[in-house]
Amino acid sequence: MAQVNSTSSRTTEALAFLGMGIMGAAMASHLASAGHSLRVWNRSAGKTGALEALGATACADLGEAVSSSSLIFTCLGDEKDVESVLLGANGVLEHLPAGSVVVDFSTIGPETARRLADRFQASGSCFLDAPVTGGDVGARNGTLTIMVGGDAIAFERVRPYLSLMGKTLVHCGVSGSGQALKLCNQVLCSVNLVALLEAMTLARRLGLDESLVVEALGNGAGGSWALSNLGPRILKRDFAPGFSIRHMLKDLRLVGESLNEGGFGVLGGTQWSVQRFNQVVEEGGAAALDLGTQAMYLAYEDS
Repeated sequence: MAQVNSTSSRTTEALAFLGMGIMGAAMASHLASAGHSLRVWNRSAGKTGALEALGATACADLGEAVSSSSLIFTCLGDEKDVESVLLGANGVLEHLPAGSVVVDFSTIGPETARRLADRFQASGSCFLDAPVTGGDVGARNGTLTIMVGGDAIAFERVRPYLSLMGKTLVHCGVSGSGQALKLCNQVLCSVNLVALLEAMTLARRLGLDESLVVEALGNGAGGSWALSNLGPRILKRDFAPGFSIRHMLKDLRLVGESLNEGGFGVLGGTQWSVQRFNQVVEEGGAAALDLGTQAMYLAYEDS
């Protein structure tokens, strides 16, 4: 793993942020608001205006964003998107200055993270896998949990910037370990959501208003992030994506692939949640993939 000189006290590096989706744009806004030199890029146009208003420089060309930056943050889609942007023609690796650090917030699985780390190490730079949890609310409020795998010295170098975007920063170990912990998180998220919806279903079947589950049980032993944050959205039938079914199914696919790579069997609760998400998509069509994960409620609504 590439060793990068520690600069934990240095907080004036030139930054680039690639990917202006729901999460990326919110996270990048904290860097811009803190007054850091920040270049931003997105594959499709029209998503950088809010960052420019905060002082960031929008770049139409990826090379322009990366070539003068020592720290590059990326928040993209799946592993194919990440590899295309980082390793593809005219990608980050072609323009990256030696000694730079790339921090990827996407969920791409441990194997892809390790492969990327090897490629960047060979180029004289460093790659950190740093998936996040906390949803769109955490991204807007700067309270995300950021789980980092890779070189510990590089982690200390980027810590001051991560602290602007996240409240809990965890160095998990070697490359891929941040991804591994994120997959554990996604199992918790998906199975907790199943528990919430089964509790609401039970309430209906026993003649209770399902709102009582959300309003009365959040501070009890059965409380969870899903109950406190997604429960109110479900009651309002607000299925707008803070985190989409599309992305959750991708993450749970990575869980299955990681288990297969290790020769392990499936996880029953996780498998059940995949079936419920797929039921929503089967009944609602392709557009349902872009609903928030709380739309799993639709699979239970008439039960």
